[in-house]
Amino acid sequence: MLYSLIGSAIVALSLLVSAPSSAATGDEQFTPKIGQGGKDVIWVPSPDELVKLMLERAAVTPNDIVYDLGAGDGKIAIAAAKDFGARATGIEYNPDMAGLARRNAQRAGVSDKVTIVQGDIFEHDFSDATVVTLYLLPSLNVKLRPKLLELAPGTRIVSNSFDMGDWEPDDLIGTESSRGYYWVVPAKVQGSWEISGAAELHKARLDLVQHYQNVGGTITIDGKTSPILSPSLSGKDLTIRYTNQFGQLRVAKLHVDKDTMTGELFENTSLGDLKAKRIK
Repeated sequence: MLYSLIGSAIVALSLLVSAPSSAATGDEQFTPKIGQGGKDVIWVPSPDELVKLMLERAAVTPNDIVYDLGAGDGKIAIAAAKDFGARATGIEYNPDMAGLARRNAQRAGVSDKVTIVQGDIFEHDFSDATVVTLYLLPSLNVKLRPKLLELAPGTRIVSNSFDMGDWEPDDLIGTESSRGYYWVVPAKVQGSWEISGAAELHKARLDLVQHYQNVGGTITIDGKTSPILSPSLSGKDLTIRYTNQFGQLRVAKLHVDKDTMTGELFENTSLGDLKAKRIK
């Protein structure tokens, strides 16, 4: 169910009950107030422990490019840089908050790794992200969803408190009182694929349907069509199982690269390399 902006604001206000008990911190230039209004949301600071859990679940490393959408005082971007070594960009609409976040990054000693942009998350380009963090309203998450799904397959996304509508999370983080959600952007695999490589799959056809990371479909071998079993898609990695024409269970592990896939076929051991190309 999608929330209206008004309904979502009411939900977000309820989080004030469980917000950190300490007063909002600022500096001599600006001190934010918990619950203050912004462009589309109110400001509620993320609990330190949940920030840590979110970044750990996203497996952030020094090789990552992290974007925090709606950066507030910069806490998440700063933590990604200071505690995980990543390069991080926070996008914040409120100029006072953006200024505070920049000063906080300077005070934390990570201004060389953290960039704070004063701008609109719906207009700013974050296509180079490997990790995206969010603390927005449900309606805004859903509005952002098409842009997030266009990110490179394998990009990790973590959201404080709110989900993505019918895009089911890959994992839940934290507790009921301090909940986060985790997704991996899936490769686009829907369509028909011609498989070659391992002898028994030479010129076999794989027909896939897809709803986000959930995949189903059939495999056709020597004119006989069977359902694929227990398919799993995580980022660019697709695993399918099927029963071949001799009643033997097979496992195919494939890596997706746009309109091609490469991988291996297994029984108990490898049965050979596989290649696949999308034919429609």
